[in-house]
Amino acid sequence: MNDHSTSADGQNAVRSGRWVTTLGVVVGWGWGVVAGGGGLWLLWTKGLWPLTNGWFALASGISACPLTAWILKRCTGIAVSGWVQVGFAVLFFIAGRIALKVGI
Repeated sequence: MNDHSTSADGQNAVRSGRWVTTLGVVVGWGWGVVAGGGGLWLLWTKGLWPLTNGWFALASGISACPLTAWILKRCTGIAVSGWVQVGFAVLFFIAGRIALKVGI
């Protein structure tokens, strides 16, 4: 027989949901700082033009940052899920790697 009641299982699910959300926010901020900061550094050292992977890193960092979703929701009313943010961050990351390989 299970010792946990239905409400205890519900509380465990809520706690694990909060843990996953907190982890997502921390990873999002980390990616935003590292990729965004690295992109800014590349733009500073290599210049704005020609198109460098610094632009793609900066875009990846901005799209992954939780602040971006908060600003979008507050200013435009558009709610963006964490999965959409991760998808765009990965898309920009891959585009930057392709640009680096091609030599754009």
